[in-house]
Amino acid sequence: GVFEGIRAYNGKIFTLDEHLDRLYDSATAISLKIPITKAEMAEAIKQTMKANNLTDSYIRLVVTRGVGKLGLDPNKCATPQIIIITDTIELYSKALYERGLDIVTVTTIRNHFSALDPKIKSLNYLNNILAKIESIQAGAGEALMLNKDGYVAECAGDNVFIFKNNILRTPPSSAGILVGITRNVVMKLATEMGVQVKEELMTRYDLYIADECFLTGTAAEIIPVVKIDGRTIGTGKPGKLTLDLLKRYRDLTQNGR
Repeated sequence: GVFEGIRAYNGKIFTLDEHLDRLYDSATAISLKIPITKAEMAEAIKQTMKANNLTDSYIRLVVTRGVGKLGLDPNKCATPQIIIITDTIELYSKALYERGLDIVTVTTIRNHFSALDPKIKSLNYLNNILAKIESIQAGAGEALMLNKDGYVAECAGDNVFIFKNNILRTPPSSAGILVGITRNVVMKLATEMGVQVKEELMTRYDLYIADECFLTGTAAEIIPVVKIDGRTIGTGKPGKLTLDLLKRYRDLTQNGR
């Protein structure tokens, strides 16, 4: 199956269209026919939020192939099922947004797009989970994953950005990443601030010498990173651009500006 993680703020679902587009694209990529339209899906999400009496919520939208006989043939599951979960979420504590995150490079390599394309947000998240297990065992807040060529891909659940020489950089989709909705919003916000943004391949060296580093994701929003593999990033505190972007992002989600 496929899924999406979506946020609602003050009763308004943030970037809903973009999330639904990605959900339906992921389903198409695995030959899964979603039985309702995007408009019907949007209405179902709103009704679920209303039923749970939530205005600020995390929405987990899941589409499976449904019930069927055992075997690998997906056609044995003839009736796709839709599951909508709404709940509250706090992926990282308030203190971590103020102090910054310590992350570590893991040995688990990000899936190659010829095997299982990371652009597909599928229910097969074992690659990410194995990476997350490594970071937990290392006592770090998040797992930094490389691709098969040794370039930085993304973290187990977030996209990664660095700021150096007045340029904001993030790995391109060709590095083997999930093209994050929050990632795209942040790139647009930075451009509006007059910051040059580049999508280009990066190594761990580039991250180690960065002035600032942060991660982006629907649940995480924008979380500062202050240490990678034991190396202190910049001053060792959340950077000015990171904090400015976080403020603008939260203004956008809360107030639409």
